[in-house]
Amino acid sequence: MKKAILIISVLFMGATGFAQNKNAKATIEVDGVCGMCKERIEKASVQAKGVKSAIWNVETHQLDLIYNEGKTDLTKIQQSIADSGHDTQDIPAKDEVYDKIDPCCKYRDPKVIDDHKQGGE
Repeated sequence: MKKAILIISVLFMGATGFAQNKNAKATIEVDGVCGMCKERIEKASVQAKGVKSAIWNVETHQLDLIYNEGKTDLTKIQQSIADSGHDTQDIPAKDEVYDKIDPCCKYRDPKVIDDHKQGGE
């Protein structure tokens, strides 16, 4: 009887050990130029099922993610961002989606990039 309880206990601890810590951290590059881009990128990221945290840095273009690997992956997250109009390191936004974002956010336009560098957000 003691042996059976010991075996069941070990199996239970092993199963719960595997069930925990599904969270992954990743950093990806996402194109954008301003605070409006930041809001759009972060919102699109967390709309991907399983994303727990998304913080995009306007200056470095780095998006720091915490997500549940059991529910999503980086490809799905990047597709959600691209669907919002922003190019990611692996998936570019379709031109028709990019064309719909605010003129201030046209990160493919060198003039817009220059305007933001000069503080014209």
